[in-house]
Amino acid sequence: MTSETMKPASIPGRRTVMTAAGAAGLAVALTACGSSDDSSSSSASGGGSELAKTSDIPEGGGKIFESEGVVVTQPEAGTYKAFSATCTHKGCAVKSIADGVINCPCHNSKFSITDGSVKSGPATKPLPAKEISVSGESITLA
Repeated sequence: MTSETMKPASIPGRRTVMTAAGAAGLAVALTACGSSDDSSSSSASGGGSELAKTSDIPEGGGKIFESEGVVVTQPEAGTYKAFSATCTHKGCAVKSIADGVINCPCHNSKFSITDGSVKSGPATKPLPAKEISVSGESITLA
């Protein structure tokens, strides 16, 4: 007789327990994904906290929001862009915006305020774009 046949009928086998645990874990993961999507959609529709007023972002320049890790720029009147504030060269935080470029002080990489592309290295990759929402005078992270 094997140990499997000696178990009382009320005690599930190891495979049954593992399958049930896997299914429960998947259900929890899917539920977590669903609730995350719900909160992000409310942020995109204006439910998020305000990052800045449009008047805070100078035309032809921008502003760095260190705590959010984002740079918001206004390359031309009424056009707002957002990028990661982390330099793609060595991960330093960018620190200033001048003359149409976002500047990293660590190794002097410069990025375009229009599309985050590298204007001068040593960085070789652009700053990743971030999603923002502009509603009236309010700018929020989407």
